[in-house]
Amino acid sequence: MSASTEEVLDRLSTKIPVRINSTAALITDTDKAAAAIDRERARKQKDKEPGSRKPELGPLQGADRQDLVATPWEVLGVFARATTLARQGRGRGLAEHWQGLKYCQAMATGPGGHLALTEDGQSPELSYRAMQARELGRAFGLAVAERTVRNRFPDHMVSTLDAEAVLLAGFARSGPRPSLGARPRPDFFIEAWRPGGPSRVFAVTVNGNHQKATKRTAKADRSAFKQLARGSERAEHFHLAEWNTTPCLLMSTELLALEGITVHALQAPGRGLLPERPTTGRGSADSILSERNPTYVGAVQVPAVEGRREWVQDGFLIPRKNLGWYGQLLARTGAAGQLAFAGAGTEIAQYLTDKQGHKHYKQVTFAGSSSIRDARHKIGPTVYVGTDQVFRLNRVRVEAFSGIAEELYELLVKGQVEEYRNRAYDLRDTYPTSTVAPLWGPVSFGNDGTVMALRVLPKRDDEESP
Repeated sequence: MSASTEEVLDRLSTKIPVRINSTAALITDTDKAAAAIDRERARKQKDKEPGSRKPELGPLQGADRQDLVATPWEVLGVFARATTLARQGRGRGLAEHWQGLKYCQAMATGPGGHLALTEDGQSPELSYRAMQARELGRAFGLAVAERTVRNRFPDHMVSTLDAEAVLLAGFARSGPRPSLGARPRPDFFIEAWRPGGPSRVFAVTVNGNHQKATKRTAKADRSAFKQLARGSERAEHFHLAEWNTTPCLLMSTELLALEGITVHALQAPGRGLLPERPTTGRGSADSILSERNPTYVGAVQVPAVEGRREWVQDGFLIPRKNLGWYGQLLARTGAAGQLAFAGAGTEIAQYLTDKQGHKHYKQVTFAGSSSIRDARHKIGPTVYVGTDQVFRLNRVRVEAFSGIAEELYELLVKGQVEEYRNRAYDLRDTYPTSTVAPLWGPVSFGNDGTVMALRVLPKRDDEESP
C-alpha cells in the first residue's frame, strides 16, 4: 500500500544513516574488476593496452568512512544544486531543475535501520531504471564526497560543479552545439574555497546500480567494483598543472544492497591547489573570462611508474600557467549554477562562455517551460528568492521551492562574484540546520545561502476529497 503524502514528507525530513563501504578489501575487489575489464578489452582489440587508471587508490580515513547521516531530502538537495547547469534543451524548468522530485517516494528506513529503497523505488518502470541508478547514485555519491571535503577543510566553503559545464569552456569541440564528445572525464569538480586564499579542487566520479549481489557473485562481476574501476579511468583523464597532483573521490552507490543503500568509496591523494585570485581587475571572478584552448591529445606526460617507461596520454590537463584562469572559471561557473538554482533567467548568461551555453541562457525561453525567479519566501530569519514548482503527490498538491538568500542573489545578478563569495563566507554559520521549517515540510538548507523546501498546498475550492 502506498504511503500517504504526509508519511512521504515525514520520511523525507527524517535523518537516516546511509552505509559507507571504504576498506582495503574494496581496493582489492576493484583491482580484480579492473583486470577483468582489461582482459575483455584485450579479447576485442588485440593490441589494446590496459586502460590508464588513477594510481595510489585507497580507502577513506577516519570520520570520512563513517555512515552518512542525512535526510533523503538533503541528499536530493545535494543532487539538485550540483546539476542545475546540465543542458537539456529549452524546457529547463522540468527537465533539469526538478530532477530529484521523482524520487520523493523512493526512500525510507530499511529493516536494518539504514536508508533503503521503498517498494516504489525497487520497482521503477523499466525505462526509468537506468535513470534512477544514475541520478540517485550521483545524489548519494555527491553527498558523501561533499562531506569528505568539508571534513578535510572545515574552514572552507564547498562548491560542486558539473565537470562538463566547466570543461566546455576550454576543451569543447567545434560545431553547431559544442560538446566534449566521448572523451572520458570526471563527473563533477568540488572546490573548497575561502576568500583571500587558494582553493582546493577534487575530481569526483559517481555511479549507481540496481544489482542484487549475493555471495556467489564474483568480484569481477560486481557492478559497484566495475564502476569504481571505470571511474578510476575517468578521473585519470583530468590533471591540474601536471600528472597525478589532483585528488579524486570515486563513488559507486549500490541501491539494492542487502544492508540498505550502500556507497562504496575510494580516494586518491593530491594537493589540487589553485593560486589565490585577485579580487579586482583582470583575473578576478568579476571580469569576463578570456579564451583558452588547452591541448587534449597527448597532453599528459606520465613518468616511469609501475615498471612502465615514461609515456604520453590524452587528457584534460590545465597547464600551470592557466591555473589562475581555471580558478576564475570555477568561480564564474559556480555563480551561474547558484543563479540557475534560484530560477534566474538571462542573468545566468553573463557568467558563461559561448561554448558553455551563453546563448542557451541568453534566450528568453517560453514562460511555461522554464524556471523563472518568481517566488519569495521568508524561511526562518532569511528571505529567499527563487522559483517553485507545483506537482501532485498521491493526488495532493505539493509545492517545491528552491532559492538563495536575497542579499546573495542581488550580488550575483549584478555580476559581483567576489563580493558574493565574501558575503557567503561571512554568513555561512547563520543559516538554520533543521530539516523542517514552520509552514513547510522537508527543508534542505545550504551554508551557501541556498534552500530547497516542500510543503502541502491548501485544497482549492473546486477540489473534491479523494
